[in-house]
Amino acid sequence: MSVNNEKLQLALEKLKSIYGYHSFRNGQRQIIKQILDGTDTIGIMPTGGGKSLCYQIPALILDGLTLVISPLISLMKDQVDALTELNVPATYLNSSLSAKEEHERVQQIKQGFYKLVYVAPERLEQYQFQQLINQLPLSLVAIDEAHCMSQWGHDFRPSYLSISSWLEHLNQKPVVLALTATATKQVCKDLQQFLGIDEDYVITTGFERANLTFQVKKGLDKKRYLDSFLKSKRKESGVIYASTRKEVEQIYAHLRRDGIEVAAYHGGMSEEDRTRSQEAFIHDEVKIIVATNAFGMGIDKSNVRFVIHYNIPRTIEAYYQEAGRAGRDGEESECILLFSSQDVRTQAFLIEQSDRNADRQEMEYKKLQQMTAFSHTERCLQQYILLYFGDATNKTCGKCSNCLQTGEKVNKTREAQMVFSTVKRVRERFGKTIIAQVLVGSSSQKIKQSQLTNVSTYGLLKDWTQKDVAEFIDILTAEEYLLPAGTTYPTLQLTEKALNVLLGQAEVFVTETQTLKEPEEQDDVFEALRELRKQLSTESKLPPYMIFSDKTLREMSRYIPTTDEEFSTISGVGQMKQEKYGEVFLEVLRKHKDKQPGEIVKLEVVKRTSSKKGQYKETAHRFLEGETIEELAISLGISEQTIIKHLLRAQQDGIELNLSNYVDENDRILILEAVQQIGDERLKPLKDALPEHISYRDIHFTIGK
Repeated sequence: MSVNNEKLQLALEKLKSIYGYHSFRNGQRQIIKQILDGTDTIGIMPTGGGKSLCYQIPALILDGLTLVISPLISLMKDQVDALTELNVPATYLNSSLSAKEEHERVQQIKQGFYKLVYVAPERLEQYQFQQLINQLPLSLVAIDEAHCMSQWGHDFRPSYLSISSWLEHLNQKPVVLALTATATKQVCKDLQQFLGIDEDYVITTGFERANLTFQVKKGLDKKRYLDSFLKSKRKESGVIYASTRKEVEQIYAHLRRDGIEVAAYHGGMSEEDRTRSQEAFIHDEVKIIVATNAFGMGIDKSNVRFVIHYNIPRTIEAYYQEAGRAGRDGEESECILLFSSQDVRTQAFLIEQSDRNADRQEMEYKKLQQMTAFSHTERCLQQYILLYFGDATNKTCGKCSNCLQTGEKVNKTREAQMVFSTVKRVRERFGKTIIAQVLVGSSSQKIKQSQLTNVSTYGLLKDWTQKDVAEFIDILTAEEYLLPAGTTYPTLQLTEKALNVLLGQAEVFVTETQTLKEPEEQDDVFEALRELRKQLSTESKLPPYMIFSDKTLREMSRYIPTTDEEFSTISGVGQMKQEKYGEVFLEVLRKHKDKQPGEIVKLEVVKRTSSKKGQYKETAHRFLEGETIEELAISLGISEQTIIKHLLRAQQDGIELNLSNYVDENDRILILEAVQQIGDERLKPLKDALPEHISYRDIHFTIGK
């Protein structure tokens, strides 16, 4: 048996005796073989693919020390704790240690007590550490989360850039292993260049996580969805990611009020509180943790059954890394993204306000656009992610929300040609909102001022709503017929795929789902509910309409809700009224359960598709045509506050009003900064924290609610 085969056999024995596994996972054997052969290597493996074993096992076989460069203190601690539990001699040097503790560990490192030492990249630049390393036999340097070296990576850290220079100045030549779960082709090229590693020694195991089911949910009440989803997952562990600290705290408080055992984790908490939350989650003391993206890197909890993104992440790399924390044990798990266009605007604002240079900002806008396209694509979601990472495949997962979408493919070539022709005729100078307004024949001030009523495609889709056209454009963008260009307000450009459609050389098909019909009122149910309301009115000496309006009773008669959750979806049923009257009304409704038309969860979808003639849409249309809020209030005979509510509802319903553009840019920045600090659950604390000249209208228009 050759020396190399002996080492590989020894590696397999370590795998069995220490870790309890009988065989290597895909890619592990080849990476370990190259390390033991003395070959510098890049390993690209999905989250949960077993990257840490690729340096931990060689560390136990090689004669000298293995240095692991890791970006987070919490990640180092978790890995060292896990290795200590396995009786593997490992330690870390970082800022969490006292001077005495660090001195003791350095002495033990000099004495050869440890096989693995974890450090942050910043420590490499310290003179004392450089002196220490040059005194030690260094066999292997493992760079964890190596994508942080590349400016094309989603989590670029300048401190990582010094690693290659530090390696060159060492007085010895250890083997180098760079590991990451989220490297696009561009990031991989950067790593090869920085570390001088040939393409032949890049091991990519593929990015597919076959046990994960991906879903994108749009246009729903997020908190209500969480309540419903978590009720069905009471015994399972899950992570809920939110984009801001305040949002984490609000979701945490909401779930606590619902009696759910939950922990919170974000960068604004003390280290002690973060550690307590993390430990409670890891040890199953709580099932759910609500967190910002500060949580999760290096957390090796294998039984996470679901990951919910409450807000859209900024990049596909970040999304896949975070979603990949589900199902690390190989069991079936869910990854759900709750999409809202407001979240995209928030992310764009955060990019705009960052101190990154122009090139970096432009790259981040592009990555956000790609993440937004993921939310609108009709392709298999797993397939879309694999294609993004250069892992092209024709295979579909068969279980994501797109693969399971009901409906048929409809030829929309003619409508697509109208969109492409409009983009071409306006010389690619405008974005989605203006293109949609041209096609529906809008007479807004912007359209008139830009003389776009003269475009030959003006009004060609007048039978569509502006929201429908905008969603169609989102799909065409996701399928790469259109390319967003620019930063905060991107314009649309045609790609070669679009030109082929314009020339009649290709067709466009879009999945159309059948529109649900709103069920009819049921007179006998309505009369029974009205009789109950009359009885309650007499007992409480309140007018009947103050209990529930006829409109609310009619909706109850259509849908026959029979549970608290279903009852809460009825328009006009707030929390207070549900607590006060819910049970007595449900008692009557349950007697008519056999008349229930179908799943009550369809209610929100139906209501959105059946409200075309609602007054709020007329208000929005007239606003787009140039009428002011004050003029609308007078002509419609309603208050300015009601007009503002109409406009907010229309925007939430997908009508592109861009209300935030009606707020002074400096005021908008102040409002969004206050939201980051205070949250937007209640407006009065926001108003009190802002300069006096900023009105409630400004706040409503900026936050979109």
